[in-house]
Amino acid sequence: MSLSQVEKEIEKLQKELLDCNQERKKEIESQIKKQEEYYQHLSPYDHVYLARKSTRPNIKDYINHLFDDFIELHGDRLAKDDGSIVGGIGLFNQQPVTIIGHLKGKTLEDNLKCNFGMSSPEGYRKAMRLMKQAEKFKRPIIAFVDTPGAYPGMEAEMHGIGEAIARNLLEMSLLKVPIITIVIGEGGSGGALALSDRLVMLENSVYSILSPEGFASILWKDQEGKRVAEAASLMKLTAKDLYERHIIDHIIDEDLKGATVESYEVYRQIKEYLNTNLKELQKLSTSQLINKRYEKYRKIGQVF
Repeated sequence: MSLSQVEKEIEKLQKELLDCNQERKKEIESQIKKQEEYYQHLSPYDHVYLARKSTRPNIKDYINHLFDDFIELHGDRLAKDDGSIVGGIGLFNQQPVTIIGHLKGKTLEDNLKCNFGMSSPEGYRKAMRLMKQAEKFKRPIIAFVDTPGAYPGMEAEMHGIGEAIARNLLEMSLLKVPIITIVIGEGGSGGALALSDRLVMLENSVYSILSPEGFASILWKDQEGKRVAEAASLMKLTAKDLYERHIIDHIIDEDLKGATVESYEVYRQIKEYLNTNLKELQKLSTSQLINKRYEKYRKIGQVF
């Protein structure tokens, strides 16, 4: 049984709980408690399911809870404003910082506006514009990752999506200000890559070269999704897997059933982590910062 099936069963029992006698109520509560034990033993694909849930906080929720006086900035100054990337300036503990991240909507209407978090070349160029601005004014950069991948459409290819992502990676490797990246949901494919000084993941987020569905389709020609769970296990995409391999630096704990907009403990942990690590990174000289970033990704490269 998958986590989605367990949640449907729990929802069904909770509805029945609203209209039953006392004896049946105890029986249902016992069944719900037993079903909830499943959360203690999640499979990698269960983490993928939780990472994709629309009830998770998105970048706007994190901005509202972590930063003050946020001012959103728009456009790449070349073509258009990509709604899948939110970026701007805010205050963290009274210090100016630049905040950039993918936006996923909570409803179909919202997702159509932000293209389900899949960014176009203009979105990555917008992010780069804001990062270079942050460097100019010596503002640390806080990035939030939540995307199934860059938009794979023909228009994106025609406008240079590959070059836009590659350019971001090149420029990020040499930025003279601290960069902290937090994976808050899905971190899929090249569109989620970020060369940062600290890389953090929420407990139920995932970070991988592509989606498990794409992996299964390419490796086994699995068009019906029968081997997606197996693919997720092989990919080692969970926060725990990546922490054990020294790919990420820290894991933010979530609630038993995953993070929601009201997961105030998650916000507290992130705020504490940012506070500690920004202070550490800002003590480094520019050359130390860039050299440590280089060494970090050389070590990651050696893992593979």
